[in-house]
Amino acid sequence: MANLKEIRTRITSVQSTMQITSAMKMVAAAKLRKAQNAVTTMRPYAAKLQEIMQDLSASLEGSNENIFTTDREPEKVLLVAITSNRGLCGAFNANVVKEVIQLTRTTYTSQTKNGKLDIFCIGKKGADTLKARGFTVKEIETAIFDQLNFEKAVPLAEKMMQQFADGEYDRIVLVYNQFKNAAVQILQTEQFLPVQESKPDESGEKNHKQADYIFEPGKEEIINALIPKTLKVQFYKALLDSFAAEHGARMTAMHQATDNATALLKDLKLTYNKARQASITNEILEIAGAAEALKG
Repeated sequence: MANLKEIRTRITSVQSTMQITSAMKMVAAAKLRKAQNAVTTMRPYAAKLQEIMQDLSASLEGSNENIFTTDREPEKVLLVAITSNRGLCGAFNANVVKEVIQLTRTTYTSQTKNGKLDIFCIGKKGADTLKARGFTVKEIETAIFDQLNFEKAVPLAEKMMQQFADGEYDRIVLVYNQFKNAAVQILQTEQFLPVQESKPDESGEKNHKQADYIFEPGKEEIINALIPKTLKVQFYKALLDSFAAEHGARMTAMHQATDNATALLKDLKLTYNKARQASITNEILEIAGAAEALKG
């Protein structure tokens, strides 16, 4: 059994760790409330805008009225991995990295072998992990989460849209965690460009009834204005989802860490009390033995 000093040192260490994890949990919870409000407010607007954009892109019927709806053979692909700048958030970053690696080995195997696949990391942790595993990261963006807002997201979205329009990439895919609640994050692999039509459900019907729009001033002008705006909103929503999911994952991880530290502290105190009682008993026995020796 460890001596009393060693046990006291461990108890102090665990108490210190528990204070840190508890404080981090409260900070993450405070940030989560703000991030959750932002993403839940954005979702209805983004969903409706996405629905309208998909209807419009479907109505083009393969015409070249807008470059962002042009579906080309994916010879050159860009994977956008959205992770966090800091760790201590469970499997939040690991899940995104795992999905990116899986895509390079399955869906985009030929592009990877031919050097036609690039990885753009938003968040430091994803970039560090991918580099450690031997992947080349073309570009890293870490400052956007310092003060996340639509104005900071627009330049990144515009840059990717321009790269697609110029033919630098034929497909751009976002990989990120979608926020569901504080304990659950849903990994998403979402095609950013080209714009996809609405997907049919299991019965083969589309998820919504296509509306009959009246265009004013004209269909081409509306499409050229709406699709770029919708793409920027969808990209911003993905960032908001990832940001809220990060804080939820960190809050959950720190809650579990605090609970584990509490259980460990209880066991250590029990061990300490047992060791202390054993030490006292030994001292009593030694004193009793010495007294008996003196009597003899």
